[in-house]
Amino acid sequence: MGSTSLPKKRVALLGSTGSIGLQTLDVIRTNPELFEVEVLTAQNNCDMLITQAFEFHPNAVVIGNQACYRKVCAALESEQIKVYSGEDSLTQVMEMESIDIVISALVGYAGLRPTLRAIEYGKNIALANKETLVIAGDLVTEKARSMNVSLLPVDSEHSAIFQCLIGEKPGSVEKIFLTASGGPFRGKSREYLQTVSREEALNHPNWKMGKKISIDSASMMNKGLEVIEARWLFDLKPEQIDVIIHPQSVIHSLVQFIDGSIKAQMGLPDMRLPILYALGFPERLPSALPRFSFLDHPKLTFEPPDKELFRNLGLAYEALEAGGNMPCILNAANEAAVFAFLNEKIKFLEMTDVIEHCMQTVSFISRPSYDDYVETHRDSVKYAEEFIVNTLIPKKKN
Repeated sequence: MGSTSLPKKRVALLGSTGSIGLQTLDVIRTNPELFEVEVLTAQNNCDMLITQAFEFHPNAVVIGNQACYRKVCAALESEQIKVYSGEDSLTQVMEMESIDIVISALVGYAGLRPTLRAIEYGKNIALANKETLVIAGDLVTEKARSMNVSLLPVDSEHSAIFQCLIGEKPGSVEKIFLTASGGPFRGKSREYLQTVSREEALNHPNWKMGKKISIDSASMMNKGLEVIEARWLFDLKPEQIDVIIHPQSVIHSLVQFIDGSIKAQMGLPDMRLPILYALGFPERLPSALPRFSFLDHPKLTFEPPDKELFRNLGLAYEALEAGGNMPCILNAANEAAVFAFLNEKIKFLEMTDVIEHCMQTVSFISRPSYDDYVETHRDSVKYAEEFIVNTLIPKKKN
């Protein structure tokens, strides 16, 4: 669908077997004259990685789980595709000169190190891994500025803000509004949330996403992480970032300017749209994706978030206000809590208890280095797991 006059971009896709990875490959598949796959990576799903490699013929693949290395090697032996494995290889492959743009679609903390390495080697980043900026937004944005690297948001909300700011002068923004669908538990009571199952939490009304982000959306932590990400992407103060519930997920976010006017970016809830925009930037590429019709959506509604019931959103604002390594603590504790909930070790509302415990327990560092962030993540996960095992699981049994 794209114009063949544009130079072809060679894409490294980190996390090719996840939800964003699959949708990115769909965009590339539809625009073969504009994009080609240079690198594919996966953590455990070696069968899907092999299938993708046969279709897209990348220069290299990385399987994070080293136990899968021989299987991937054997399957791709005749394809002249380089095969690597392990966390170090995931980072080192970012040094390849043939990469034009990196799509960071990894989940959680795992995205930080390879993203930093890609920036060090001058690769533009299409960022779907919001945790990278939540954990170490100061380091990442400073490194990107020093290397003249673009951080192109892939999250639909941040893509919307990014698009609304095109052509506007720095300092013209009064406030931004990140929209949230409210997830599967919008309007529910605390009593209802006490007993919800993982299946109910995974059943998002509007978006098809991976398990971790689906749980984050249900708990409103996803929106909290997006608030922190927006602070770094758009150089805003916490009081300039607001959240509003918009159940239809049609308006993806809004920018209010100093004169009082507001810009909004709208479209159907389809992640291929922001992915295509990030890959094609600064061009806006044509697509055959479904079109939005106002007649199909005659009513667009808005309401404030329930910060008392969904305390994760408030905790994210607290972490942002505290600064330092506090957002890193928040993120690590949340990752451990979501893992425990998905494995049915703790209840839905207890995820917040885990996060709050870690924010009160892990040592605060006001000006952390990269090594401090690494240690903070490790300590936070340890404290979270100990709290789950020693406090919450015995409570559940009783």
